[in-house]
Amino acid sequence: MSAVEQFLDETKALACVHCGLCLSSCPTYLENGNENDSPRGRIYIMRAIQSGKLDVGAAAVRHIDLCLGCRSCETACPSGVQYGALLEGTRNHIEKHHGRGFFQWVLRRLVIEQVLPFPWRIRLTLLPVRVIRFLRLCFLLPRFAREMTELLPKRLTKAKLPHKSLAEGEAKGKLGFIEGCVMQVMFGDTNESSVELLNREGWDVITPRRQGCCGALYAHSGQLAKARDCARRNIAVFESEPLDAIIINAAGCGSTLVEYGELLKNDPAWAGRAEAFSSKVKDLVTCVDGSRLSVSRSLAKVTYHDACHLAHAQGITAEPRELVKAKSRGELVELAESDLCCGSAGSYNLTEPEMASQLQKRKVQNIIESGAEVVVTTNPGCLLQIQSGLRKAGEHHIRVVHIADYLLEAGTTDG
Repeated sequence: MSAVEQFLDETKALACVHCGLCLSSCPTYLENGNENDSPRGRIYIMRAIQSGKLDVGAAAVRHIDLCLGCRSCETACPSGVQYGALLEGTRNHIEKHHGRGFFQWVLRRLVIEQVLPFPWRIRLTLLPVRVIRFLRLCFLLPRFAREMTELLPKRLTKAKLPHKSLAEGEAKGKLGFIEGCVMQVMFGDTNESSVELLNREGWDVITPRRQGCCGALYAHSGQLAKARDCARRNIAVFESEPLDAIIINAAGCGSTLVEYGELLKNDPAWAGRAEAFSSKVKDLVTCVDGSRLSVSRSLAKVTYHDACHLAHAQGITAEPRELVKAKSRGELVELAESDLCCGSAGSYNLTEPEMASQLQKRKVQNIIESGAEVVVTTNPGCLLQIQSGLRKAGEHHIRVVHIADYLLEAGTTDG
């Protein structure tokens, strides 16, 4: 294989010492016990492809495709292997050199790449889908389309955020807010809740009109050139305002936004600007003061599900728990395997429905066994996946809610 086709950072790949401590944290390995479907096994495959010992054939691609990209292995790894970067580089190589079957091509090239990163296209696509679901004709759809209809919430909420939302009282400074593609179409009220929380904390919030997709779906599916285009666009848009920080309330988007520096490190014109942008990105949960929250009136048991790209990709686990404890009178029930992927993983529940369904059932069973009546999380994909799983299990009484909405629920006292 020629030097120009080298797609792995060999230094990052060699950081793996093959100790196997990642295996017990890998959802796919836990489900099927196949070493090739573990982080260690996949790194062997990646390096074999790069060295020319292994072709980019169906067998090798299958093991890479089955990876969720949840990055739980990074949390477990004592050597600090940057598995996410290795995976994205490999997938980028695969998409250049491996042909997809018809349905996978339609799903990846049309739905994931041409619909999901564009809010107006999502809205347009959902119109006939909702009609089909209402008429109970979903059985006529191909499997990936059926999976999409099952994931849709009963109610879509959209909200047009003002360009500028003022702080309550004297402003401490100015924050930028990223709306997200799925968030603004399906969880518009959650975006409103997020901005309200920031205003209560004393921040003016700017929501730029020209912002676009963060690029996460492109990066995770091996379309790095398109992900870089998204990064450049957002950097330019948010540079136009003097901001103290840039806030995101979707963990999957946040994990890509904080890595714009890595994404554009080889572009001299943008590398420094990307690092400056990423240094300002913060998840919403790190910007809310729990001591100011009103205590919930509800006595319902609450549990918390760790979104993979908040816990593993960004290392944020304590802050959301402290906020939930502050809101729920300290009645937080710890969820078994709380940081194990629910099977959503961006678009994974569309491209790999069987494994996604196995992990969904595992997550739902843990929730049921916890006795919780409310599940709080921080990512739209997790919300949709867990809601869908609970509906399938007949557990309609268990509520799944984004942490921003949960923190604003009616309380006994003012914060």
